[in-house]
Amino acid sequence: MPLDNSLLVVDGLKATYANAITALDGVGFTLGRGEILALLGANGAGKTTVLKALSNLLSAERGQIRAGSIRFADLDVARTRPADLVRAGLVQVLEGRHCFPSLTVEENLVSGGLGRSAARREIAADLEKVYAHFPRLRDKRRTSSGLTSGGEQQMTAIGRALMSRPRLLVLDEPSMGLAPIVVRDIFDTLRRLNREEGLSILVAEQNAAVALRFAHRAIVLENGITVLSGTASDLKARDDIKAFYLGHKPPAIIAPNPDPAFAG
Repeated sequence: MPLDNSLLVVDGLKATYANAITALDGVGFTLGRGEILALLGANGAGKTTVLKALSNLLSAERGQIRAGSIRFADLDVARTRPADLVRAGLVQVLEGRHCFPSLTVEENLVSGGLGRSAARREIAADLEKVYAHFPRLRDKRRTSSGLTSGGEQQMTAIGRALMSRPRLLVLDEPSMGLAPIVVRDIFDTLRRLNREEGLSILVAEQNAAVALRFAHRAIVLENGITVLSGTASDLKARDDIKAFYLGHKPPAIIAPNPDPAFAG
């Protein structure tokens, strides 16, 4: 993507926890407007640290940015309050399907609209859009979120983020703990939002098989370092990605025929 089309630019990001533990070391990438970017890596690779840095939430986890920069649109993320980033359109769905369990599904959704000081008429219109994307939520709109299934809670969390009218939707491990059919439905909905509404999406995933089918581009983190980047189709075709992330066996190594002189 050309730089002038970039919505998010991460450059040389270095981060630590407790001023001692290095979590990121020189991570950099761009995300263009209308693009889906997957952030891949095993548990502990640094994916969640990147996402917390994007929303300026590292300090809440005793984390520090030591070097580098993050720009979202025309904002310097390090100098922008998390709430102001949300109002500017950078909206994150945290790992773990965070909902208010004692509130109904609809009350959870409405809370996303209140965060941007939306009028009642706007909230009603946005609710209808969310219910169109996730019909199961309409059926459960009067049910306490804590009594819904894991898939419905994830849909609620994503729907609440959509109520904030994001320009960039950031998702941390949205497939975790969900049945494959639910994961497929959620990712199909996100892809449709990208195609029809131009929503930019950054998704951090351990489930590389799903993420590489869904994304335009991907980057791979290992021990806080960017080790690979490219189009999703190119990365999906690599033998090392197939073996490590997609569960494919590496090609068998065929030994040469033995020298007849040493044959038994």
